[in-house]
Amino acid sequence: MTDIHKEPMESVSITFQLNAETVTLSVDPSESALIVLRDRLGLTGTKEGCGIGECGACSIIVDGKAVNSCLTLAPQLDGRNVMTVEGLSDTPLGQSLQKAFAETGSVQCGFCAPGILMSSCALLLSNPEPTREQAIEAISGNLCRCAGYVQVLGAIQKASRISSINDSQD
Repeated sequence: MTDIHKEPMESVSITFQLNAETVTLSVDPSESALIVLRDRLGLTGTKEGCGIGECGACSIIVDGKAVNSCLTLAPQLDGRNVMTVEGLSDTPLGQSLQKAFAETGSVQCGFCAPGILMSSCALLLSNPEPTREQAIEAISGNLCRCAGYVQVLGAIQKASRISSINDSQD
């Protein structure tokens, strides 16, 4: 007979950049990045939706790429650069995105918005002038039941233009 009671795993220490601040903490190796961000660090903008990587509500940016924090183990953040929706307003691109989302009516209930913002930000970080098709692909892992995607795609294009204008003025 197999013993279903497992011994608790020893915690591991991780250090990473979170919204431009260094964070060091001990985590259970099986703990998700989502749980650490929301429950341990109080960053509740990252939403728990499906818990299986299907909805994108928990999207964060790790080293410039959008990832599902529900599928990312906390120890995988060690040594990485992580941004959550709370860190968007600290960057010119994030400010452009937030402004464009507000102006285009892309945010309705707000539950999916943080994840869509993070996926959009990751897209614009890697491709400042995406085509509509590239924008569609970038947000394809984010489900929205309220606003629909037409406004979101418009917001991505608008943020791209705002960012380009801001970059040319620097």
